[in-house]
Amino acid sequence: MAATRAIAVASNTTTTSATCLLFKKPFLSKQSTLCFKNLKPASSLVSKRLFTCRAIYNPEVQIKEEGQPETLDYRVFFVENSGKKVSPWHDIPLHMGDGVFNFIVEIPKESSAKMEVATDEPFTPIKQDTKKGKLRYYPYNINWNYGLLPQTWEDPELANAEVEGAFGDNDPVDVVEIGESQRKIGQILKVKPLAALAMIDEGELDWKIVAISLDDPKASLVNDIDDVEKHFPGTLTAIRDWFRDYKIPDGKPANKFGLGNKAANRDFALKVITETNESWAKLVKRSVRGGDLSLV
Repeated sequence: MAATRAIAVASNTTTTSATCLLFKKPFLSKQSTLCFKNLKPASSLVSKRLFTCRAIYNPEVQIKEEGQPETLDYRVFFVENSGKKVSPWHDIPLHMGDGVFNFIVEIPKESSAKMEVATDEPFTPIKQDTKKGKLRYYPYNINWNYGLLPQTWEDPELANAEVEGAFGDNDPVDVVEIGESQRKIGQILKVKPLAALAMIDEGELDWKIVAISLDDPKASLVNDIDDVEKHFPGTLTAIRDWFRDYKIPDGKPANKFGLGNKAANRDFALKVITETNESWAKLVKRSVRGGDLSLV
């Protein structure tokens, strides 16, 4: 029988505004009020709007592990206090106000198991990726916490004119969190975006948002791309080179990057988040094709 464990997920998120869900019940405390009117722009820096509303958000959720780590049947589910399963992709709010976003850890720093949200399974649990029936690992440890922005989606039928006309990779937007602490699988962190890298993986656009958790000791020092270069020298180049080269040991070509092979600034990162949040909204409204993606 597969082992099942329930683990409380610590979060650095405090009570604040939360993202409106178009069809699904969000994580709200009993005192919370869900509103679908008076939507407000996420940031004055971004011309388009994130789908947000004013509500009280309770970040205390649990993760429920089913199966054993590093096996094909291992899954990390997210559950409400009642025990009901929910989706980390669809049910965790994206926008927390003031340019701050929720980030869900899939791969802790200094680890190599390639964990990811199973976008085609009900409740989109975190699992270890496979290829030809075998568990996948990076050829070496990743040096940062890695995961996703909930309620975002890179539309595979939408070409990005700014990045060589590349189409989205059909996944949520990835985050590279550069803080000093190693986080845990399924942990929800409140982060601020600092930069964006436009990776092109086998012709598909795969955004990497560089961010930092608000509880990191250096968080107050970094607010944009220049601050990263000052307080984390060489980090942006190291991130780009790591993702460029990690497939080479398996005999595949290096990945490419758009935007002149350079990282874009915070404003551009916010624009990417806004646009991919809008794509996700269309997905869950079923106004665009989702193929085998789970919307539960």
